[in-house]
This record gives sequence, C-alpha cells and structure tokens, in this order.
Amino acid sequence: MKRLTFSAKQRRVLDWWRDDGFDGVICDGAVRSGKTFALSVSFFLWAMSCFRRQRFGLCAGSINGVRRNLLEQARPVLEGLGFRWEEKVSRNEVVVRGGGRENVFCLYGGRDEGSYASIQGVTLAGVLLDEAALMPRSFVEQACARCSVEGGRIWLSCNPAGPEHWFYQEWICKAEEKRMLYLRFTMEDNPGLPDKVRERYQRMFRGCFYRRYVLGEWVAAEGLVYDFFQADRMPEAPEGPFSRWRISCDYGTRNPASFGLWGELDGTWYRVREYYYDARAEGRQKTDGEYVRDLRRLAGDRRVELVVVDPSAASFIEALRREGWTVRKADNRVLEGIRRTAEALKNGRIVICRGCEAAAREFARYCWEDDGTQDRVRKEFDHAMDEIRYFVMSMENGDGSAARFVERGRF
Repeated sequence: MKRLTFSAKQRRVLDWWRDDGFDGVICDGAVRSGKTFALSVSFFLWAMSCFRRQRFGLCAGSINGVRRNLLEQARPVLEGLGFRWEEKVSRNEVVVRGGGRENVFCLYGGRDEGSYASIQGVTLAGVLLDEAALMPRSFVEQACARCSVEGGRIWLSCNPAGPEHWFYQEWICKAEEKRMLYLRFTMEDNPGLPDKVRERYQRMFRGCFYRRYVLGEWVAAEGLVYDFFQADRMPEAPEGPFSRWRISCDYGTRNPASFGLWGELDGTWYRVREYYYDARAEGRQKTDGEYVRDLRRLAGDRRVELVVVDPSAASFIEALRREGWTVRKADNRVLEGIRRTAEALKNGRIVICRGCEAAAREFARYCWEDDGTQDRVRKEFDHAMDEIRYFVMSMENGDGSAARFVERGRF
C-alpha cells in the first residue's frame, strides 16, 4: 500500500474515538481539505476495533454519493491493512472482515424529506453522515437517533452554508453541549493536495462561495448568485463536430419557458442555442403540443439523446415521451444545483455561448434574497437559471459522465 501522509488535524480525526469525552465528531470547512477521507477511514477503523457483528450507517445525499465519497476512498486503505471487503450491491450493504471481527455497513441516501423512512426503525452502532448540511433535518436526526447500541457514536461532515442554517445552529453552535468534537478544516489540512490545485480552487470561487468553500466560513449569501459571469465574454459556439446533444427545459404556462440546447465537445458542454417564450409578454399561452414542436425546432436534425425537464411539468413530460423523446425529470435541489453550476462555469465544464441572450439577461439579474435568515434566491429572472441548473445536475447524477465534471483531490 502506498505510504500515506496525514496532517495534524487528520490524525486527530483518526484517533479521536479513543477519548471517552466525546459522543461524536463534526468536521466542516473548505472543499478538498481532506476531511471526508480522514473521517471515512477513521469510521471503519473505529467500528472494526470496537465492535463485532454490528450494523453501521453510511449516509450521503445518494447511494452513489456514499460509494463515491466514502467507500472508494476508504477501501484501498482498509484492504492495505488486511481487511477483507464484500459489497452486496442489491442490498446496499458492505461486509468488512478482519482481526476475527465482522461488521455490516448499510448505505443510505438522504436526498429529500421522505428519505428518513429508509433508516427509520434500524438499530445502528454508529453512523457517518457526509455532507450533512445538504440533507434534510428529518433524515439527519432520524439517523442519529438510530445509534442506540452501547458505545455508539456519531460522525458528521459538511461544507459551510449560511449562519442561519439549522445544522450550524443545532450542531456546530451546540457542539460542546452535545459532547461533539468540532474540527474546522482548511485546504492546508490536506497534505495530498498539490499547490496548483489549491490555487485553482482559490481562483474558482468568489463572494460567499469563496468564503465558504475556500476559507470554510459560515456566511450569508448576498448580491448576484453568479457574480463572476461576464456576458460580454461569452464565446461563439464552436463549429464541432459535437459528440452528443442534450436539451434542458424549464416549463412555464403563464411564466416564461426556457429551453437550452447543449452539445458536448472534448468533454465540455456548450449551450449553443436557446428557446425562451414569455406568455405574459406575448399575450398568449402555449399548449404542451406547441412547446413540443418548439423543442423539436430547437433540436433541428441533431440526435438529442436526453431531454432534462422541470420535474413539476408532468403533462409536458408525458407529451414529450409520447413523441418519442427520452426524458429525465430534473434534480431540483436548488442550493446544491447553484453550487455545482457555479463550479462548472468557473471550471469551464459548461460554457454559455453567444446568442443565448435570455440566459445572459438572467445571469445579470439573478440575486439572493437579502433577508439574511437563509439561502434563498429571488423567484424572478430564474427560468433560464433553473434550466441550466437542471442540466448541470443531470450531468452529476448517474449517467456515467460525472468524472468529466467532478475533479477529485488526491490523498
């Protein structure tokens, strides 16, 4: 096994559980700071050192997220230490054996308010929740309540959000009261992160995203959502040839409808054309059939492999499917979608091309609410913004293209 180097803070994560003074650990801070890697390895080592034939919970926003962020990072280390690993994919379980012990690790996805039911009634000896601040409070609290085995402990990690976020208020501000060890990570706490990668992330974010994902601070969002976007620097669409085509849709009857045509070239997705119809401005609402014809005109003679649609547009989705289009309901997690879209724009993974004027207008007007209580965007000038967000989320949720969008740190 390759020799690993750990920072002082990562070493604290690896052995904190030997201290009886804490019931759990919370790690937050910057992206690519090494907290998830240290936490996942430590969780398995603790479980295998302290328990036999018990069940543990591994949680993220989705089951794929558990496998990607937790299992893939911990497995090489554990196997290098002599542990045997058996994944039962159909049951979303991993059995780990070693040192005469055997334990089962159950995988859970905490995407929405209904997710708590998947973990309700289970008895666990410990639970690890990765990106806990992105999960519904009901799921996090249900998962923690499942840890009823004597000696069980809770492991939590996240990147910062706003200071009024329930996780910050209930867990970080009350860490001492809950007997939780709280550790805040920066990129300097990841010894395996090259300087060039660290500098790139520092250039990638601005405003509240910089303070959250680079400095690791819990700060309120304010001003323009994509304050770095410069409409006067939108490039011409490349000539191609494009390898794949997709369309993203935000559907509206009285509100505007926005469709974006995306083409992939050398791993980058370009929004090359758009369709935008404002029924109020035009004085006439369109039917689902008319919108289907408009989408077909936008596609032209291109072979569009997928149409990603606003999940609330049930009748439009059905109309598209009847016409033979392959349709996926969009992932409508707003804040996570905004974060991923900002990263994709800054990384150049997606490019908005000249001619997409409706999108350019909305980028210049799409703002955070200024009430200071929680992260919310104003519900105006958001139709192209929603549709672009739907597209980015579709690229990161299970179609095999996530590797082009997510650049993983090295440990």
